[in-house]
Amino acid sequence: MNVVTDISEDQEDSLFAAPPMGEQERMVEAVLFASAEPVMVSDLEARMPHGCDASEALVRLRKRYEGRGVNVVRVGEAWAIRTASDLGFLMQKETVETRKLSRAAIETLAIIAYHQPVTRAEIEEIRGVSVSRGTIDQLLEMEWIRFGRRKMTPGRPVTFVVTPEFLDHFGLESARDLPGLKELRASGLLENRPPPGAFSLGQEGAEPDPDEEEAPGQTELFED
Repeated sequence: MNVVTDISEDQEDSLFAAPPMGEQERMVEAVLFASAEPVMVSDLEARMPHGCDASEALVRLRKRYEGRGVNVVRVGEAWAIRTASDLGFLMQKETVETRKLSRAAIETLAIIAYHQPVTRAEIEEIRGVSVSRGTIDQLLEMEWIRFGRRKMTPGRPVTFVVTPEFLDHFGLESARDLPGLKELRASGLLENRPPPGAFSLGQEGAEPDPDEEEAPGQTELFED
């Protein structure tokens, strides 16, 4: 009778025996590989068969991945498979961000290109409306315009000129290759504006530019 009992206990133990450690490593590897977020040891053990030692499997797996393209790393209290730190540069990707210019920015850029070197006051006089600081800053950030020499007039205002990056972007050898004013107006780049001096610039009553905050898109000449 005792023999039967012993056999039954042995059978029960065999039914719940933990898989070999090599198989446990594979299980841990599969879970970490499929998970986008680091996984806690307790979560690993909850997924694995009864009797598995996830901590030991992690130690062995981590050692096996040493020197490989990906490593088993500890992230806080959790674990994850991550690209080897010295190969991170391979994962970087440069993208080109397309930025649309507002009508105000397009006109400001055109005035600078045709009248360089030109001051901000002269740009405003030609356009007939004030030029916001954000418009100039955007063109400077895009490296399509830069600061030129200061003008030898009272206050010595700074001037603006287009850059080689601007010419290269539009396939121009020099500013002399820019299209004529008639072509600009035909393409919608320049609109008919009130004559210079029609508004009192730099005063509280100066008319704001309704296009400063709008970005309806670029004309054909200024498309990427």
